[in-house]
Amino acid sequence: MAFDAKRFTARFVEEAREHVRHVEDGLAALKTDPSDQESLNAIFRSAHTVKGSARMLKFEAISQTAHHLEDVLGAMRDQGLPYSPELGRLLARAVDGVAGLIERIASGEDPGDVDQALCADLIAALSSSGTPSQDPVVPPATSPPVAVVSPPTSATPGERPAASGTALEVRIKAPDTVRVSLDKLDDLIKLLGEVVSSHARLRQRLLDLNEIERRQARDPAREATGEDVDRARALREFGRNLKDDVLAQELLMEELHGRALIMRMLPLGMVFDAAPRLIRDLGRSVGKEVECVVSGAEIELDRQLIDRLDEPIVHLLRNAVDHGIEDPALRQSLGKPGYGTVRLLARQDAGGVAIEVSDDGAGVSIEAIRQKAVRKGLMTADQVTTLSDDQALDLIFLPGFSTQPIITDISGRGVGMDVVKSCIVDDLQGSIRIETQPGKGTSFILRLPLSLAVMRVLLVEAGGEILGFTAQQVAHLLRVPASRLVLVADRQAIVLDNEIIPVIGLANLLSLPDKSGSGRSSSTPGAAHQVGGLLLVIIQVRNEKLALAVDALVDERDMVIKPLPPHLGGLAMVSGMVLTGQKQLVSILSAHALLAMAGQARLDVRPGRAGESVRISILVVDDSWNTREIEKDVLEAHGYEVTLAEDGRDGLQKAQARQFDAVLTDVEMPHMDGFTLTATLRADERYRSTPILIITSRQKEEDKRRGIEVGADAYIVKGDFDQGSLVDTLRALLG
Repeated sequence: MAFDAKRFTARFVEEAREHVRHVEDGLAALKTDPSDQESLNAIFRSAHTVKGSARMLKFEAISQTAHHLEDVLGAMRDQGLPYSPELGRLLARAVDGVAGLIERIASGEDPGDVDQALCADLIAALSSSGTPSQDPVVPPATSPPVAVVSPPTSATPGERPAASGTALEVRIKAPDTVRVSLDKLDDLIKLLGEVVSSHARLRQRLLDLNEIERRQARDPAREATGEDVDRARALREFGRNLKDDVLAQELLMEELHGRALIMRMLPLGMVFDAAPRLIRDLGRSVGKEVECVVSGAEIELDRQLIDRLDEPIVHLLRNAVDHGIEDPALRQSLGKPGYGTVRLLARQDAGGVAIEVSDDGAGVSIEAIRQKAVRKGLMTADQVTTLSDDQALDLIFLPGFSTQPIITDISGRGVGMDVVKSCIVDDLQGSIRIETQPGKGTSFILRLPLSLAVMRVLLVEAGGEILGFTAQQVAHLLRVPASRLVLVADRQAIVLDNEIIPVIGLANLLSLPDKSGSGRSSSTPGAAHQVGGLLLVIIQVRNEKLALAVDALVDERDMVIKPLPPHLGGLAMVSGMVLTGQKQLVSILSAHALLAMAGQARLDVRPGRAGESVRISILVVDDSWNTREIEKDVLEAHGYEVTLAEDGRDGLQKAQARQFDAVLTDVEMPHMDGFTLTATLRADERYRSTPILIITSRQKEEDKRRGIEVGADAYIVKGDFDQGSLVDTLRALLG
């Protein structure tokens, strides 16, 4: 992809102006105290930064001038070049020259050629005499930032114009941008959100007024007099004027709020720009050549989303390199190029943004997923055969699920994809979908809203309560006769677009009391008593759908979603709250939690006897006392029972004396190394399927392959993981 300097010009101008101001302030400090080394260091760094940024963007005139300025400042800092008033004026002249070039770029003009006379004087200042070769003629000092526009002259380039009585035209150039603290911007957007939210109350007052008019018009008991007719006419006129004013104010406030949100938008390049280097480094670390193609980095998202995207994007990129791309020899044997390609693409998508992470590797083995689900006890062999390919692919989002034969520090810890799902779906109100083709590659498609500050919300009524859904979670709205329901596996369902979707009453699912007086039973999906059939809201998370029967649709519009207070943060069913025009707080429901509740999701609990809790026992084998004690403290803090062994032979004796649920071992130990210990334990029938984690400082590929060969489940490099990853990895392996 060709480098587009225009994307970075505005940011360069803003930063360069700030550095010019720093240099000017530093020169003023040096004029007062020539021995001020701190000011000298600061202005040297600013000159160096301007030079480097200008060179990257091909602004040669600025780059060369800043380079010579940097040389002089470096000589003053490192070689003892003394400060003098003449040198100070020369440096001020150089700063003015750089500032003028920056302003030409800011106004869209060509900065032109470098000032050769100025550069010559800066070079002369580096001579052994410590002063310029000739006293430069400098223009009168100007106040920063100033753009100096000279009248036309016939002087040749590099020749100083003769002095004349014509005054130079001096204009103060105000900056095009100002810096605002992100906290202040966030506070402004929150305040605007409150204003937009409170405006809903005005709309409600307008509806109340319309209802009063209708009641008066329907009142048959009161005979209307001429005065009543005039009063009714005046009320209608007032209502029309109020409606016009409310709608006009609503449009203005929505525009104001929208423009404020734009101020907080950042390009996806904040996340994407580091991807090519990350991919190349990861590829080389596992012996693969991988190139990265990035597209759509200029698309903007709310900073709230940008800040949260880094972790899931990195997880997907690491998995693409480690899981997806094959080894070079295998790729060539398959007729593929020896190097792999990972693509990171973004595009606008129906009011949101779609981000795609894809590779041209081997694809995801759906059969391996089915087999792993059976081995982990998630499903029986008969159950996995009934799963569609999409349903099987969704299993990789379960905590601790990985098809890799061994867990490494690159990927395969079994905690990556559930983190991606949790962040994208639960935290960012988005969705994620997988597409894979054997031998051709895999794509992960993320769909995200542009902002979390204001979202489209659907309000419904069920069991006498008002509840809400974000638009991203709603796939369909429809009303169907009860006769269209079918019974599938003892559950009511509806067939829509050749797909069977379970149907359940939202009030029944949430165990809401029946305030409608319909006397519905637990087997009734809800709202069946309504004339016209069932009103269904079909929610969707990834490829899973559920039809919720509701009593009525209340409203559908953009609303400000307020997060739950910290003490309610554990409510998985509720993702936020909105305030209606009637000052009523409405819960925004989580589609993911509703689907889990409807499907009676299996709890991830380790089985025990008669409901007893089982304390998991861990054997830690390491010849380093510090390492043993640190791992012991971490594991015991998470409720594990830990036994320590000081070398491989000691570890083997303790493992043979009693049964452990998992073993953590170092590699380099006296008497017996970790590879030998692992192989010996695997030969013991009791430890055939026991999780064994190798934790070592060895990071060569041949060591990792040796770990696989002897039967380790995980190979973690000590320098690349923290206590959180150790516990998460252990939980994943214990299932």
